[in-house]
Amino acid sequence: MIFDAVIIGGGAAGLFCAIEAGKRGRKVLVIEHNPQVGKKILISGGGRCNFTNLATGPENFISENPHFCKSALARFTPEDFIQLVRKYRIEYYQKKLGQLFCRESSRQIVDMLLAECRRAGVEVRTGVRVDSLTRPDDFEINTAAGKFKAKTVVVATGGLSYPKVGASDLGYTIARQFGLDLTKTRPSLVALVRKNAPNAKALAGISLDAEVSTGSHSFRENILFTHRGLSGPAILQISNYWTPSVPVEIDLLPGQSLHELLTKERHRSQRASNFISELLPHRFVERFVEDNFPDRPLDKLSDREIEFAAAAVHKWNVQFSETEGHGRAEVTLGGVSTHELSSQTMEAKKVPGLYFIGEVVDVTGWLGGYNFQWAWASGYAAGRDV
Repeated sequence: MIFDAVIIGGGAAGLFCAIEAGKRGRKVLVIEHNPQVGKKILISGGGRCNFTNLATGPENFISENPHFCKSALARFTPEDFIQLVRKYRIEYYQKKLGQLFCRESSRQIVDMLLAECRRAGVEVRTGVRVDSLTRPDDFEINTAAGKFKAKTVVVATGGLSYPKVGASDLGYTIARQFGLDLTKTRPSLVALVRKNAPNAKALAGISLDAEVSTGSHSFRENILFTHRGLSGPAILQISNYWTPSVPVEIDLLPGQSLHELLTKERHRSQRASNFISELLPHRFVERFVEDNFPDRPLDKLSDREIEFAAAAVHKWNVQFSETEGHGRAEVTLGGVSTHELSSQTMEAKKVPGLYFIGEVVDVTGWLGGYNFQWAWASGYAAGRDV
């Protein structure tokens, strides 16, 4: 069968691209290797899909070329997607920091996208594995269900995160096949594993508000102690910028001054650990004080010990050895180099008719709906051009 466009990947970016192309009268086929489309949408946001973020801007994305995402994001905004959500009367709410979630279920977003595909005349085939992509004249897509031909092909295969829902390296393989450069990939928006942390298991389950920093990047949200290291929103955010050789600095009492508090109360005979337990979880303080400064009565602490305690709490340096891997990561950092693609259309400069959109591209958003907005925006850009 011959199509104007075949889209490989029935996730957020692929479906949205198909909708836009179909609206323009193109004959479009979506191929998805899973038994159903949108599996990553369904599990996102705890089953409620954090489908966009009101505060989306280029500064919320990581790429070798930080300017690349500007065009697509400007042409399809969070408000544009919200209008579609409202059209289908999907109730949503703002959780925090501009994050929008479905009030009921992620399934509503998938159903909406499929309904739009039907309205646009898009054909969707699931359970179809792509074996190879060639281009003798038009593109030929060889699959277990037969051969399809197309004038244009859009690669929307995602990254390597969530292998349990079918993630694969197909998109990267296609890019290499056609001579396109890739930036280094790794798991991101992911928990980090601490190096040399004997108390990790004892601290597991403790959650607290903290400011986490590395380089010029800083995030203030909760952190969560795990059996191997740290997780929680602030850690997931910083994982986008983390490098193994550089410690991450954590302020365990953001917005307060432990130095001032200890100085003010140093007339008391209360032990330092008991005093700090009024500010931080007791189970954490028991081990943190023991490892970082002497647990003496407040009235016995010297000026130097107070300074040392304050530095330990506000500038806790943590060395991480690795991430929890693609199986626990929400996204894949890196991908098809943006230098290979048109920022206007997502088309490969070297290979006319071949497009890359969504997570497979070297554009990675923060936690909080930004990666979905990139999926909609990049899908829209390609869909308006194929």
